[in-house]
Amino acid sequence: MENIIAGLAIPFIGTTVGAAMVFLLRGNISPLNQKMLLGFASGIMVAASFWSLLQPAIEQSSDGTFASILPILGGFAAGMGFLLALDTFIPHQHLDSPKAEGVASTLPRSTKLALAVALHNIPEGMAVGVVFAGTLSGDATLTLAGAFALSIGMAIQNIPEGAIISIPLRTEGKSRRKAFTLGMLSGLVEPLAAIFTLLFLENTASAMPLLLSFAAGAMLYVVVEELIPESQAGEHSNIGTIGFAVGFALMMILDTVL
Repeated sequence: MENIIAGLAIPFIGTTVGAAMVFLLRGNISPLNQKMLLGFASGIMVAASFWSLLQPAIEQSSDGTFASILPILGGFAAGMGFLLALDTFIPHQHLDSPKAEGVASTLPRSTKLALAVALHNIPEGMAVGVVFAGTLSGDATLTLAGAFALSIGMAIQNIPEGAIISIPLRTEGKSRRKAFTLGMLSGLVEPLAAIFTLLFLENTASAMPLLLSFAAGAMLYVVVEELIPESQAGEHSNIGTIGFAVGFALMMILDTVL
């Protein structure tokens, strides 16, 4: 059980480390570095969606027929739809956008910025929770080492996400302590989502392929809807592409080696 607790906490530690950069760095993150970091996070999430989630789901349920792949397709579509609903209804705002998204709200901008990052972290927490639930069920396609690889990968890509939320808040006039706290709290939803998913999936091993593909669909929604467009906007989009390649390769190594 100690391993499970540690695995669920690792991604939150990554966000906290990133948010703590506000105490070390002066000024805002340059647009080029921001593009690189967003591309890097995208690459990790795309690689994790396949090797940690979709590939085990296919190995568990597919026998080469169209009917056997239907649960995976259904879970994938449901995951996309779930994040689409959250994106539509939860008020949030991205750093480079002057306009908030979701339902109309009087929440302060800093809260909406934190909610935008929290939306990114929900599918990541679900993914970690699903994989650790699979290891507890004894599924041979999901190992504890593989679950930790996913958790570490999520933590690595959470470091730039934590910095991207805390440092701009500091440049907008927030104290370093408040900027750090908001950046850290934006990642708290990830272990909470993982714990909820782990508890919800207890004794549901037969539905694991659907649940793994659901988490993959949710993560890829975030990548395609938010991270990649932001990393490719404006000039020097190749920096975001290079960041994507590095993140993808790193997550592929983690999944393969561990």
